[in-house]
Order: sequence, then C-alpha cells, then structure tokens
Amino acid sequence: MTSTTKGQVAFVGLGPGDPDLLTLRAVDLLGRADVIVCDTAPPQAVSRHFRDGAAVTDFSAAESGNPAGRTERAKYLVDAAKSGAQVVRLVEGDPLLDTSHDEIAACVKAHIGFEIVPAVPAATGIPAYAGIPLVDSRHHEIRIVDVRTGAPKWAELGKTTATTVLIGVDDIPGAAEALMSAGRNAQTPVAVTHGGTTTAQHTVVATLDSLAAEVKAAGLPSPVVMVVGDVVKHRANFSWFEAKPLFGWRVLVPRTKEQAAALSEKLRAHGAIPVEVPTISVEPPRTPQQMDRAIRGLVTGRYEWLALTSANAVRAVLEKFEEYGLDARAFSGIKIAAVGEQTAAILRAHGIKPDLVPSGEQSAAGLLADFPPYDKVLDPINRVLLPRADIATDTLVAGLVELGWEVEDVTAYRTVRAAPPPAPIREAIKTGGFDAVCFTSSSTVRNLVGIAGKPHASTVIACIGPQTAKTAEEHGLRVDVLAPEPSMAALVDALAEFGLAQREAAIAAGEWTGKPGRPRVGHRRRAR
Repeated sequence: MTSTTKGQVAFVGLGPGDPDLLTLRAVDLLGRADVIVCDTAPPQAVSRHFRDGAAVTDFSAAESGNPAGRTERAKYLVDAAKSGAQVVRLVEGDPLLDTSHDEIAACVKAHIGFEIVPAVPAATGIPAYAGIPLVDSRHHEIRIVDVRTGAPKWAELGKTTATTVLIGVDDIPGAAEALMSAGRNAQTPVAVTHGGTTTAQHTVVATLDSLAAEVKAAGLPSPVVMVVGDVVKHRANFSWFEAKPLFGWRVLVPRTKEQAAALSEKLRAHGAIPVEVPTISVEPPRTPQQMDRAIRGLVTGRYEWLALTSANAVRAVLEKFEEYGLDARAFSGIKIAAVGEQTAAILRAHGIKPDLVPSGEQSAAGLLADFPPYDKVLDPINRVLLPRADIATDTLVAGLVELGWEVEDVTAYRTVRAAPPPAPIREAIKTGGFDAVCFTSSSTVRNLVGIAGKPHASTVIACIGPQTAKTAEEHGLRVDVLAPEPSMAALVDALAEFGLAQREAAIAAGEWTGKPGRPRVGHRRRAR
C-alpha cells in the first residue's frame, strides 16, 4: 500500500488484565485502525472491537520463529504509518510504563504523528479489584515502586509508614523480610495479589512476619502486587471482585458457536470463566426448495405472520434474503413474532421491529399465550410461516392450528452433532476439571455426552428448563440447578445463587480457602 499522506500511530494500553478496562478512546481507535500491532494475540473481548478488515500483526509470531526485536518493531510501525495506515500499537499494561520507548522515539524521529492512550495502572487497578483503598481518612501518602525495574531502596521503604505498593514482586518472603529488616513493623498488614483484575485473581492477606507462611499455605504463585500498610484492613469489607458468586468457576458452555457468546458474557459478569465447547453445528437444509418457496411467499404477501423461534431461524431467513438481493423492506406488510428477547434483539439489529414478543415465559408456550387467534374479519390471510430446525417439536404448530391459523412449517436449517472437542477438554469434562456445565436444551445434553462423555459427578449440572433437566437425568446426571424460567439470564442467575450458597456453606464449615473456583462442600452422587 502506498500513499502520499502519512498515517498515525496510537500507543494504546490494555491495562492490568481485565479487557473490560479498555478506555472509550481505546475502543474508538481500535474500531478505526487499519493496522493493529500487538506482542501477543489479544483476547476475544479485545479483538471484538477491531474494525472488520483490519490487518493484525503479532510480534511474538515472527516468520523467523523468534519474537521481533526493538529495532524491527519500531521500523514496522513507522513503515506502516508512512504508507498512510492508521496504526494502533497495543501494549500490555500502560504505554509509558510497560513498553520500550524506542518505538515512540522512532515515530518522533520519522515525524510520524502519534498518540498515547494510557491504561488503568496496575498500581491502582489491582488493589481496587482486591478491595483495598490506597488512602483513607488517616492515610494519605502512597509510595509506588516497580520492582521489575531494579532493586527497591529498602532502607527508605522500611522507615516510611506510607501505604507502599510494590509491582512485580517475585520473591515474596524476601520482600517482607527486607521491609522488616529495614525497620517496618512486623505486624504491618500486607496483601499480595496474583492475576489481578482477572478471574484467576487470588489475594492473600497477612502481616509482614506471617506473610511467607500464609503465601506458602495458599500456594500463591508470583509475581504479585504487594500492598503494605494499615489500608489493607479495609479489604474485609471492601472486597467485591473475588466475592462474586461464581468467581473463578470454570463453566462449560455447550452450545452452537454463534449462540455461546451471550451466555458466556452473562457468566463472566458473575466472575466465572466460561469455556465454550460447540456441541451443535448448524447447517442448511438438505433440500432448499422449501425455503426458496417460503421467501417468495413472504415477498408476494402469502403470509399474515412470520414466527421466528430462534436466532438461527432469523439468520436462515436473512441469509436467503441476501441471496435474493432483498433487505428489511421485504418484511413490509407482514407481522413478525419472536419467541424471546434474544431473537428480537437480532431482528432489531437488522432494522426489523417484531410485532410480538412474549410478555411472560420466553418459549413456544409463552409465544402461544400471547399469539392472537385468527379472525376472518380482521385478518385478510390465515397463514403463518414457521421456519425452524429439522428437529423442532410440534407444540407450536399444534397451538397455532388450535388458534385457527394455517401453519406452513418449513425446515430452515439442520442441527447436527459437532465434532468432538480437543482431548484436554474431554479429559477435563470426565475428571472434574469444570466446576459447572450449563445445558440450554436437550440436544446439548445428548450431544455433549455423545462427543465428550458424561461430566464428572462433582460438576454442578445447571439446566434451562424441565425438559432439558429430564434429558440430563435420563443420561445419568444429577441436576443441581434448574432455571425458574427458560432463559439464559435466569439460568445463569440461578447458578450464581447456587454458587453463593455453596460459598456460605464452605465458610460456615470452616472449609473456605478464598481460592478462585468452586468450594468442594459435601459429597455429590450421580443420579440413578
């Protein structure tokens, strides 16, 4: 690519770990960048902000097999900007704290415009996620030391009573001993956090003289962020992140690849680590003629209603529209019913407002409860188009016929069993490597067991509805959590309530370790 206009380079900080801590400016720049450069492949929660078609360069995956050096990285950024590209250089941490300044200096030397987008610093972000304020009404002074850049001046740190934050501590017992030897009171409260702001976060609270023993007992790895001072006492009341009901739980999400994202997002909001394992593959119908006729009927006014019972049904119809060169205007004159808010949201994203969404239960039964009966005076046409999966039940068809409608039930897509997951995932499923699994349909139960085997007896089984729970029990699984209504939000909330109850039980039994993941309380048996 050549251009007479120089581009620019934006150095964007990713922050201490949580991808949701990206600034609004960072998201805006990522959405407009032509070239995005990183040191390691960013998580999906960051890459979802990339502009479609943006070129992504991972410096850790150089063709030579060795990570790119300083000079090579700087030259690449300058050359990309000189070609006219808008470049975003992603930095793990903060641009001015956690990367070589050589790249910025290269932009200055080449007269390339640049911008620096700071990130949430680890020195404040990680203590905040650990529930530790660095100042309070009695403590106003803060000392921040980056241990990664060289040995701290322990003599100075030992004399101060200021809140001290040490970044990147590898030798935890050595740091505590150095502070005490330099004069810091052995009873000074201290907190050390590994994996800060991520769902792997683990914090140990002690005093300087007991820290080594507490860290060893907890098995806490390094490096850590260490906070020293009386402000650590506030953690007992202010801890919020590690107190989430599913904090650190590994939850298996067996759904189609397209449908897993929404469920995973809800799980993350409760602190869980979702692991998506596709169990269903969505494929076109074997004979597309039915759908072809149905789409022509939509355009020519053959139907009064279009009833959509899944996100896949919406996609199947829209894909046919695109194939025929149609857009949302083709829906003019037809009423559209959506089985629930998730399906309705996809329609709205394409500029289509559904006429009917269940006011109560978001299911076929809920849709039938609100669906109007056919009225020969008010309804000029008595037909309903129902594009569905090849394995859909007849409940909705029977209900609509009972209401006086003529239903054209069309196979819009097929659901087939997905390929088995990788061996490590299969092993984790069978050996208790997952704290819970969320089943959202009977087919996800059957397919997961078919491609990966039964989840371990210690794994919490959560089901979206009675029929899914029945299928799970038929496969020898004990259902621990049943959603009060058939929706993903209700399913995740019910699992979160279960998780909170387990934590409280572990605390009451004196078994709570504070580690991420599910406390193993009592003994569970497999359903018979």
